[in-house]
Amino acid sequence: MNKKYLSLKETRIKKKDIINKLLDKQYTNEEIKELMDLLINKKIDINIDKEIDKNITKRDKLSDRLTLIAGSWTFIIGFCIFLLLWMVLNYFYIIKIDKFPFILLNLMLSCLAALQAPIIMMSQNRQANKDSIRNQNDYQTDLKSELLLEEIYYKLDKIIEKFNNDK
Repeated sequence: MNKKYLSLKETRIKKKDIINKLLDKQYTNEEIKELMDLLINKKIDINIDKEIDKNITKRDKLSDRLTLIAGSWTFIIGFCIFLLLWMVLNYFYIIKIDKFPFILLNLMLSCLAALQAPIIMMSQNRQANKDSIRNQNDYQTDLKSELLLEEIYYKLDKIIEKFNNDK
């Protein structure tokens, strides 16, 4: 048998190491075999967005929509136009609500910033949670792929060994 191929025992030990790394615990050989079988036979590919959207609340949807609007060029340009109009109209006394230092405008901007920041943070926290779940799912998928590839590798090794013995 060619030395570059792993033996069955080496393959199983490698899988044991992978499972131990995954779980950061020591298990018996029977437990490891059961865990590998569960991992290999369990469907782990899920649509993260659909799963999380099942549990989303109306408040979460609202914060996502507000974040989407507040982070758009339309909002930025529209708000700049509003600010310029406010200052021009009040400076030339066309509207006599807020005189030159524009204290009312500063108050409105402060209130907007005070409300907008936590709403954006809520949306970002939810997105970070989605990313974390997606990363965990990707890791499990990668691990499953590695275990399946090792199994294929082992079977190919057996085929090559049988072929070499038949010669």
